[in-house]
Amino acid sequence: GEEFTEALYERSLELKSFKTLENVEDFDLEAPVGSAFALTETSTVTIIDQFEEYMTSLKDCFDFEKLSAFAKRPGFSILFDGMHGAGGPFARRVLITELGLDESCLMRCDPRPDFGGCHPDPNLTYAAELVKKMGLNPDGSADASADVSSLPMLGAANDGDGDRNLIAGAGIFVTPSDSLALICDNWEAIPHFSKAGGPKGVARSMPSSAALDVVAEAQNIPCFITPTGWKFFGNLMSSKEMFDKTDYTPFLCGEESFGTGSDHIREKDGLWAVLAWMSILQKANEDVGLDQPLVQVQDIVINHWKKYGRHFYCRYDFEGVESDAANNMMDLIRSSFVEGDVSSVAVDSSGIKLVDATEFGYVDPVDGSETSQQGLILSFEYPNGLPARVVFRLSGTGSSGATIRMYLERFEKDPTKHDEAAPVALKSLADRALAMVQMTELTGRTSPTVIT
Repeated sequence: GEEFTEALYERSLELKSFKTLENVEDFDLEAPVGSAFALTETSTVTIIDQFEEYMTSLKDCFDFEKLSAFAKRPGFSILFDGMHGAGGPFARRVLITELGLDESCLMRCDPRPDFGGCHPDPNLTYAAELVKKMGLNPDGSADASADVSSLPMLGAANDGDGDRNLIAGAGIFVTPSDSLALICDNWEAIPHFSKAGGPKGVARSMPSSAALDVVAEAQNIPCFITPTGWKFFGNLMSSKEMFDKTDYTPFLCGEESFGTGSDHIREKDGLWAVLAWMSILQKANEDVGLDQPLVQVQDIVINHWKKYGRHFYCRYDFEGVESDAANNMMDLIRSSFVEGDVSSVAVDSSGIKLVDATEFGYVDPVDGSETSQQGLILSFEYPNGLPARVVFRLSGTGSSGATIRMYLERFEKDPTKHDEAAPVALKSLADRALAMVQMTELTGRTSPTVIT
């Protein structure tokens, strides 16, 4: 929990020296798998095959025989962007060697020390080439000029170390929050869940949208809302194993920053998310004849929205803000709204009404540790009575400045409004919140650096 990490940090400040091993011979990292090199009488380094270890884990989660057959089906295609990161060789092993796909489905899957000069972050901004090839505009909306029939069925990207993911279909971007909810709703397509009768617990980071919550409630699955950080998911995964408490495995979790994963490892896993989506597509097309059009990602997403409603969502990042200015803005939100009287806040011409303001804190249900000041939440209500919220968090407040992250979410249950582009659907909410917190007056910023 937080108490442990804080105590660990405090102890680190007391370190005066550290010890290393002397006179240890170098060992060959290219030695055959299974080779062992003794460092001391009690410690040994053993060479493993990381690809085999990873494949063993993935094959426990997915039906590779079915996925391989589906990968060869006419009409299926995938485009995977490795962003010159560490995940590229693993994608080649999974998609090419194991599933039999052609090398042409891979983009930038050769790892480079400088990531080929690109920023290896799998979002709409930095995966721009993939986004365009999937028939999307830079904001994630569909490019009306694109020929959807010529596009890959599934598009995906990994980040620099392979643990995060972007998911897209032909002409549709799947937000990380929607992706998590859709995986939860389609758990029967994923053997890791189906052989256990479904997930026994799910979780999302607080800034992520509530799309997961409505699915979990409908399926009676325990759902947790945690601070940002995979360690909080790890505690829930290990509830039975380490604390002899409730067993929440198999477990599904994710965060809005393009991280998705399960309990097969204690970290998010980009390729796991890609195979989850391949499994969903395979299941959706199981009974589709060879002479019929395949069910697409867009079909699955639109049907999901019809069933549960759509959570319009995006994040504004204001980078390099002067630290004092950023803190002043957060203090204004606390004093004026969290600690103030929200009922006294006037409704502007948008009709969007502030109904609540809170600061998120978390008590870990597994170890009881407490985490505070994890984000400021402004809850709103639209004139039609539907909910919305805006979350503000600070990231990095050192000498190089701070990043203000602003998370926008609006729920819409009317299917006739679900095809609106998220930036358009959220503009009035963004304008309302930015004016309330005096973003321009306090920071000098009139627009975000990045929108994802």
